[in-house]
Amino acid sequence: MSDAAQPTAAEVRAAAEAVKTALDRHLAAVERRSGEDDPAVYDAFNLLATAAEAYDELLYDRYDEVTPFEIPGTDDGLPPYAGPEEPNALSVLIRRDYTVAEPQRLLAQARRVEAADHDADLDEEASGTVHGALGILFGEFEPDEIASRHKEFGLEEGDSTLWVTAADEPADAGEWLETPFEQLDPQQVVCRFDVSAVFDDELDELDDEDDDTDGPGQETDEADDDLDAELVDDEEDLEPLDADR
Repeated sequence: MSDAAQPTAAEVRAAAEAVKTALDRHLAAVERRSGEDDPAVYDAFNLLATAAEAYDELLYDRYDEVTPFEIPGTDDGLPPYAGPEEPNALSVLIRRDYTVAEPQRLLAQARRVEAADHDADLDEEASGTVHGALGILFGEFEPDEIASRHKEFGLEEGDSTLWVTAADEPADAGEWLETPFEQLDPQQVVCRFDVSAVFDDELDELDDEDDDTDGPGQETDEADDDLDAELVDDEEDLEPLDADR
């Protein structure tokens, strides 16, 4: 970052003061909380997180330093559930990201579908472009099938998420089709499931840490293997019992 774009020392100090104010407000909200899921505490938490993040960024930009604090989000990054206790309807929202890793494979699969469906009248323009091929494939296959066979279609999986939301009554037919994702209320989300390479990386790091502490255990396993080998040798040396004795 250039010197001209750096925040001033006064801006950093103002951000620090904002964090102090947010801390006081958060503590006051916690002291006055009316229940486990008090919305005032939730709002104060978000304000504190926002102020701390802003201060951390300015501190780094100005002084190349960071804070030692990491403010966790709520479970799954969602506010407390405030929907109906016994929902009569639900909606499932799914997002899956892909990278077009092999465009030629994608185009070839689209041509196969096109040839099977329109044997007498091939539409070369549709299957000849990536966006046209995507339209053909997603029109032919269910999203779950594409997810399970993504490599066949030249796609590479990215992050994905699935949200289940609850409602008292089902929506009227055609009510939300024009803007299907704009009416989501986070407090109506019953549960969500996220898949990301970030989580795999974290698990790999944990596995690496476990491997570093497995030295003595590995020696024990090797000793057990040696013992098993000795037992096998002893069994081979045993003579069979005479049935007439």
